[in-house]
Amino acid sequence: MRVLIDTHVFLWAISEPRKLSARARKIITNPNNELILSSLSVWEIILKQQQGKLKLPVSAGYLEAHMLHLGIESVLAVQPAHVYGLFELPYFHRDPYDRLLISQCRTEGLTFLSADLDMQKYPVKVIW
Repeated sequence: MRVLIDTHVFLWAISEPRKLSARARKIITNPNNELILSSLSVWEIILKQQQGKLKLPVSAGYLEAHMLHLGIESVLAVQPAHVYGLFELPYFHRDPYDRLLISQCRTEGLTFLSADLDMQKYPVKVIW
């Protein structure tokens, strides 16, 4: 299964794994799954750290080491098709990061790993 990991799930996996659901842990540790992180999530993490909202020693090396440790195989760049996909999304969620992550899932045919129940309103497969 190809799985896009929501930003908070990645952060929990590297700093507070007890917050992950049993199903999320199983998906993350299953070597048959292709784990993907969006470049949008990397950007969001950096912004949160710079705003003082994130108490982790975030750096490029830190993020890359944790991606490698979790088996995240690729970082998905935001493409014009992902942005244009926002035209087709109903406005269930106000967070622009989350809406773009959903659009990436729809465009790329990915499953979304997220604890955000509002994501389940969109026409994508969401697992928690």
